[in-house]
Amino acid sequence: MTLRIGIAGITGRMGRLLAEEVEAAGAVPAGGISRGGDIAGLAAGADVVIDFSHASAAAAHARALASASAGWVLGTSGLAAADEAEVAAAASRIAVVYAANFSPGVTLMLALAEWMAASLPAAGYDAEIVEMHHRQKVDAPSGTAIGLGRAVAAGRGVALEAVMRSGRHGDVGPRKEGEIGFASLRGGQVVGEHTLLFAGASEHLALVHRAFDRRIYATGAVRAALWLAGRKAGLYSMRDVIGIA
Repeated sequence: MTLRIGIAGITGRMGRLLAEEVEAAGAVPAGGISRGGDIAGLAAGADVVIDFSHASAAAAHARALASASAGWVLGTSGLAAADEAEVAAAASRIAVVYAANFSPGVTLMLALAEWMAASLPAAGYDAEIVEMHHRQKVDAPSGTAIGLGRAVAAGRGVALEAVMRSGRHGDVGPRKEGEIGFASLRGGQVVGEHTLLFAGASEHLALVHRAFDRRIYATGAVRAALWLAGRKAGLYSMRDVIGIA
């Protein structure tokens, strides 16, 4: 049976690209909703729902999709801890791919970030993350930047919330050992740029990713939806989708 894919957030820029990529992949478009639309109705007619809607809808979408038993590919950024708890609860009943970024390049970057952080101790290498996006982006730091921070924290065996420092202004004092710093830039129509810097006393290492076309995210999200079909309930990432251990 051909996979039926619904799109939450279909009227946005990503939604339109997703609709094109669903058809290009040979899947069946199962409709879409804009902000405030009937997520339960969409889920009832879909095998998988791809969701790039607003963060404020995440909790309600989690409950509706879990009840409908539809798979969920979630790419919404800016989720609060309570929202992520709802996503995890949904994943106990349905298959969920939740990713900060659906590009293969960023997925590899996240894996490398964790490996590098484990190899470069916090005592000798300060970790800083800089991201830039278009002027319309409403959340900061970006979901991808947070994902990079979590990868660094995981490599160092700490919780990101305990070491995160987002933005600096005024007399903030010297940098604390082990901090993971974030800086967010906004301007123009930048699709997405992320730099992870490990700064040591005698050397600097940087991982850089630049996206020039947001279609890469739509292609990756549809790939995740196709991969998700028939999977058992659980919370998956793009590392699972593309096979990075």
